[in-house]
Amino acid sequence: MLNDNKLKKMRDILTNPGVGVGVGAGDALCAKLIERAGFDFIWSSSLCVSASFAVPDANLISMSQYCEVARSMNEVVSIPIIADCDTGYGNANNVIYAVKKFEEAGIVGISIEDKKFPKDNSLLEGGRQELAPIEEFEGKIKAAKDHQQNEGFVVIARVEALIAGWGQAEAMKRSLRYAEAGADCILIHSKSKEPGEILEFIGNWKAPVPLVLVPTNYPSLTLPAVEALKKVKLFIYANQPVRASIKAQEDLLVEIRRAGGIHTIDSMMVPVSHIFDLQGVPAMKEDEKKYLV
Repeated sequence: MLNDNKLKKMRDILTNPGVGVGVGAGDALCAKLIERAGFDFIWSSSLCVSASFAVPDANLISMSQYCEVARSMNEVVSIPIIADCDTGYGNANNVIYAVKKFEEAGIVGISIEDKKFPKDNSLLEGGRQELAPIEEFEGKIKAAKDHQQNEGFVVIARVEALIAGWGQAEAMKRSLRYAEAGADCILIHSKSKEPGEILEFIGNWKAPVPLVLVPTNYPSLTLPAVEALKKVKLFIYANQPVRASIKAQEDLLVEIRRAGGIHTIDSMMVPVSHIFDLQGVPAMKEDEKKYLV
């Protein structure tokens, strides 16, 4: 069940001055590394989770699989977790069930996007970026808010109009409608290589509902610049750890093949003792001293 302390931490991020910074994870080990690095919250990323199964980020794995990964993250960290729930796994009925299961897993909030199910990843070149009707997505937001059990649970409406190429007016119209439907935050997304269209949207945003940004494609927009905007409350580095880990593993495997052994790769790895530490082995051994005979 939801941890009141984690709920409070997330609500404090949304109500206190400043911007909360989260990082995307695809498994519990990555989540623990994110917490140790000092970030405010974890984004249980659908891209990172699907990548851990080596399948496309296209609703191929089930809601239960996504939820169990998020649960495993939540069990090993003390910071809040927001789950990237794609389009809500179907219609409003699916959203209601997802809210129930993610709350039971201890997740403090979900993000759902206004594309049709099944979706393609928003940054996929040539992907299908088909938007759902506004009224349909409003129903999903209302269903999520009406059926959440914890008052502090956060529902983020992710607006894909700029991703789909439908323009600023459509993005603003949808965002205002979703805010009126009860969304706690609006995630405005962009695949532009520069932050111009995001900054234009933020400049025109007058509603009291806070904004969420994911600067994957426009990395020149830094945290200090976002803080100065005063309208953004969550800033998410959504997939950098998994991309870095893939590169590191590929480089290591190439070197093993090149060297014909593992005698040249020590500098490319952490010691096994570091893994034991991340796994909580020291605490386990202390418990053994207390309780095993």
